[in-house]
Amino acid sequence: MVNPIILRHGGYQNLLSYRKAEIVYDATVYFTGRFFRKGDRTIDQMVQAARSGKQNIAEGSQASGTSKEMELKLTNVARASQEELLIDYQDFLRSRSLVEWPKDHPYAQRLRELNRQPNASYETFKKGIENESPEICANVIIGLIKVTNYLLDQQIRQLEQNFLKEGGLRERMTKARLATRSKNNVL
Repeated sequence: MVNPIILRHGGYQNLLSYRKAEIVYDATVYFTGRFFRKGDRTIDQMVQAARSGKQNIAEGSQASGTSKEMELKLTNVARASQEELLIDYQDFLRSRSLVEWPKDHPYAQRLRELNRQPNASYETFKKGIENESPEICANVIIGLIKVTNYLLDQQIRQLEQNFLKEGGLRERMTKARLATRSKNNVL
């Protein structure tokens, strides 16, 4: 049997990067609705950056069956969108003279513990995301974005390695065509 040309693809719902990006999106919708005035362009920009982070992971995963290059590009777009969003939250803190938590802050340490929980969801972080303090809310979401960015960085490195090992669609198509020709010539 010839190796398949179209590889298994999809399954983005199982990617930890996607699940974290989904929490970031939901948190951003909540946050912007709460801390910005209706009509503020920042709301659209932040929500779209969060959405782009999540959606590009899904789209890249779906495209991976025929284009590892597209999967890699879209995953990188997701990473760039998350970085844009991170800067927006950091700007929010800085412009209001609020502090971004250092790594050793007790709340940052607690957030790392929560991030290690299997199957963590919005509910896992809800107390922080929906906290009365805008500083706590923003820092919790910043922590979630940083975890998502780390996961996406790892995912991109893995995609690069897989591409180097397995190649892309054209290589699989050529191998399959040559294998079929070889088999037919033997008969």
